[in-house]
Amino acid sequence: MNNKIYTTERLILKVLDSSSAQIVLDYYLRNSSFLEEWEPKRSEEFYTKAYHEDQLENDRFLMENKNLLRLWIFKKNDEKRTIGTIGFSNIVWGGFLSCYLGYKLDKDEINQGYMTEAVKKGIDIVFSEYGLHRIEANIIPRNKRSMRVTEKLGFYNEGIAHKYLKINGIWEDHIHMVLLNDKV
Repeated sequence: MNNKIYTTERLILKVLDSSSAQIVLDYYLRNSSFLEEWEPKRSEEFYTKAYHEDQLENDRFLMENKNLLRLWIFKKNDEKRTIGTIGFSNIVWGGFLSCYLGYKLDKDEINQGYMTEAVKKGIDIVFSEYGLHRIEANIIPRNKRSMRVTEKLGFYNEGIAHKYLKINGIWEDHIHMVLLNDKV
């Protein structure tokens, strides 16, 4: 897979390779406390450049096999510093044509519409280029900002998945938000 680049009004969305590991590590170091509430517990190894080199290579392998689309978010005026990422993972083909959506944004960039702008572009890509039918986003009920992103983009609530994911050491309930592609 080549280094795909997409643009929106204010953002550049890029597929990164292992040469960008330091940019990704810098993002996680800046946001470690902020993300802790919303993610699995991280090992010390997670906060190393080598870990992110391996992770970016793994992402590339999954993307080459059409099991993932991971885009890193940059502001158009600063391509050296990522402000977040969106991932369409566990892509299932055949009769399902579905994936999971996950996203995260820099603590200093929230509430400016960047995530909605980035996810909107990502949805367009997986619906038009990949031809997927269904995107599922699972959100902790107290994560109001994340719920607003999906609601603004037309996702609907399919219900609660009880003790769905282990987040920061605790099994958390998640609201199952879904968006369907009516063109498939």
